[in-house]
Amino acid sequence: MPYVTTDDGAQIFYKDWGTEGSPVLLSHGWPLNSDAWEAAALFLAEHGHRAVAHDRRGHGRSTQTWAGNEMDTYADDLACLIGHLDLTGLTLVGHSTGGGEVAHYLGRHGSERVAKVVLVSAVPPMMVRTDDNPGGLPVETFDAIRSGESANRSQLYRDLADGPFFGNNRTGGVPQGTRDAFWLQGLASGTRNAYQCIAAFSATDFRPDLAKIDVPTLIIHGDDDQIVPFEVAGKLSVQLIPDAQLIVYEGGAHGLPDTARDRLHADLLAFIDS
Repeated sequence: MPYVTTDDGAQIFYKDWGTEGSPVLLSHGWPLNSDAWEAAALFLAEHGHRAVAHDRRGHGRSTQTWAGNEMDTYADDLACLIGHLDLTGLTLVGHSTGGGEVAHYLGRHGSERVAKVVLVSAVPPMMVRTDDNPGGLPVETFDAIRSGESANRSQLYRDLADGPFFGNNRTGGVPQGTRDAFWLQGLASGTRNAYQCIAAFSATDFRPDLAKIDVPTLIIHGDDDQIVPFEVAGKLSVQLIPDAQLIVYEGGAHGLPDTARDRLHADLLAFIDS
């Protein structure tokens, strides 16, 4: 299987589909892996693009490192992969935590290799409530996730999949097989890695990163996202990224790559090809 080895010896698994057209790199959410993007990767590869998707360290088939489970290292791992594949003219697409990873990559490494950015249900600008981020979510929200991870993470992932992640506690949602895939991907992560990633996605301040984004950016967010609420994230991010575009999915849940697959694929392709 294809891996790239980082400076600290971690092995990052990746998929590289399609051989022609501009490259698109898809970064996944917590506690998932690149399989969460497989439908979009297949669609993009079949529509003339090179689709790359990786398993973040500590997730899926990548090394379950003891250290490095924070955004600086995630962004540097992304830079390592991009350099290893020598990707240029790249569109970076990040879902949820992956949106934070993409933003932080741009903040740390710049946009020399990047042509466009798409943030889908993404965690920036900052999720947790602080004195200078009063509209964020209370820290107790994330403490509850940490408690679930520590006590019985298998049940935590089941509860997220059956409830708010895909909006299955609303009308509609996704079938059992999709929820099972979320649970399975979650359990493929390392428990320390998944635990520490909660702080990475919730407490990292991405506002300085967003201010540095200098390429065309599309923000896609559901207005019924119960995991990363639109009012906390997408609505604010579009104000912080120069000339960013915003598409709001009415009634959209957090797991848009599954709950709004066809629409998301069409919107991604239209933006990448524009």
